[in-house]
Amino acid sequence: MTYLKGFESNYNKYPVTKISGYDQQAFKGYESIVHEVTKQLTNDKNILVVDCTVGVNNEEIIAAFANWSDVVIDAIDIYYDYETMNKMLRKNVTDDRVFGVAYHGKWFDFVDLEKLDKVKKDVAEAIGNVLIIGVGATYIHDGDVLVFADMTIWEIQMRYRDGLDNFNCHNFDDETTRKFKRGYFVDWRLSNFHKDGLMKEMNYYLDTVIPNEPKMVSKEAFDGGLLQLLNQPFSLEPFFDAGLWGGQWMKEVLDIEDKEKINYAWSYNLLFPENCVALDFNDIKVSIPGYTVCRKYPKELIGERGYARFGAEYPIRYDYLDTMEGGNLSLQVHPTNQYFHENFALPFTQDESYYFLDCAEEETYMYLGIKDGVTREDMESALLAANRGEAIFDAEKYANKIPVKKHEHYHIPSGTVHCSGADTMVLEISSAPCIFTFKLWDWGRVGMDGKPRPIHIERGVEVIKWDKGEKWMRETCAFKPILIEEGEGWKEEKTGLHDLEFIETRRVWTSVKTTHKTNGETHALNLVEGREALIESPSGQFKPFTIHFAESVVIPALIKEYTITPCGDSFGKEIGIIKGYVRY
Repeated sequence: MTYLKGFESNYNKYPVTKISGYDQQAFKGYESIVHEVTKQLTNDKNILVVDCTVGVNNEEIIAAFANWSDVVIDAIDIYYDYETMNKMLRKNVTDDRVFGVAYHGKWFDFVDLEKLDKVKKDVAEAIGNVLIIGVGATYIHDGDVLVFADMTIWEIQMRYRDGLDNFNCHNFDDETTRKFKRGYFVDWRLSNFHKDGLMKEMNYYLDTVIPNEPKMVSKEAFDGGLLQLLNQPFSLEPFFDAGLWGGQWMKEVLDIEDKEKINYAWSYNLLFPENCVALDFNDIKVSIPGYTVCRKYPKELIGERGYARFGAEYPIRYDYLDTMEGGNLSLQVHPTNQYFHENFALPFTQDESYYFLDCAEEETYMYLGIKDGVTREDMESALLAANRGEAIFDAEKYANKIPVKKHEHYHIPSGTVHCSGADTMVLEISSAPCIFTFKLWDWGRVGMDGKPRPIHIERGVEVIKWDKGEKWMRETCAFKPILIEEGEGWKEEKTGLHDLEFIETRRVWTSVKTTHKTNGETHALNLVEGREALIESPSGQFKPFTIHFAESVVIPALIKEYTITPCGDSFGKEIGIIKGYVRY
């Protein structure tokens, strides 16, 4: 099958934002980094503190400073032993394979004060140069120089697959799903909170994403570089992953290099908790986790009103679900806000929508909402029987199977049963939480690891909106685009989302330059039709920025106005662009 015949990919898989003014404050490789850091340490006794996000390879950094340090202190020595810490976190980690309860606290909650006093005494009595390294190293000493070593969550997940333990755990052999759960509900949450203090006090920021290829910038370059980023459109660096139901569209249309992978099911291309931004300091590319950007400058990124509502959480997510030559997603449902608060201790749920970026020429479909007259008792009984292997679940008996076409947009408020079918390419537009899918039926499949995929029937049936039947689905989830405004060569349509959801989406069809105002709040763009378009600032705030087909672009809140114009091969032709923002 050939998609978008004649289309030559121009998708930017490695977006980088050029930063100016800090050419002498960026460093690459441990030799250069060690030289820069240690030239600041000129006393007879010096203390270097490297405080780390979970997942950072401490041994790599210790080896780099081996010729400088006389004493090495590992911050892990101040924590309770792993059995004690695991007991403290039992209600958060839970026995469930997938879901836990968010821990709201600090790493210091798990520090053994007697151990801390002993380590502090060891530092005080040490002779020569002291390297204190690890998660929470600043609890031991502020340091003569403080380096903050960071790591993207996506890279941490890859390291989990290669055997990395969770923090202060001995779970090398645990399945990745359980490691991810511990990271999501505990480790990453605490590390992200811990970043706030580090970013204020650090002297240097250290990017450790690529093993043995570190990059470092001064605090001044870090702060100034992020402010430059937030005064212009930018893209996060997408990542791609295979899945049981995955397809072939992204391989071909987005020209993914690793053609050996069996498929690509997902691409997260605008997900701040997991993606990173790449900043170019004089040809030194520094990868900074999106969540680090959120924590450092939330109002500048999200906007005053968005920050007041969501805090330092970028609320919009764009990702791809590729089932071209693949299979159906699992039949699923997402929890309601009430359930989300009470069971996971998190602020907002995963409302979402499916925008069909492409569909096969043959009839394609999705499942959306329950049929009229379906009762909880009957559907739950059939799901449980199927899960026990006693029968095949008849999805069409209980859920609406509806035909879908390219550029149609369907809305999926929490509590709505849904899944996309085979041979579709979905741009999923949703709120940011990323694991809260209650699988009801997975078509009898096992996962790519050969294990049964987790099914969550008990949770799912609790949150399904049993009183919302086919009429409700047709009127509120599958409504046609609404024309908002039009002029010569352009029109703007409301495509969603549902009134119960907080994300507004507009689709702009245009062959001419159009102007867009943000009202001081972030916009998220995706070019859904056309080869490329130019994003410009009427006031000259930023340099012209090119968005290519299928790319997602962030318009930070610091940008009050921007224009979009078809350019390159799209010049004078009609393009389509999705614009998402938080409605008020």
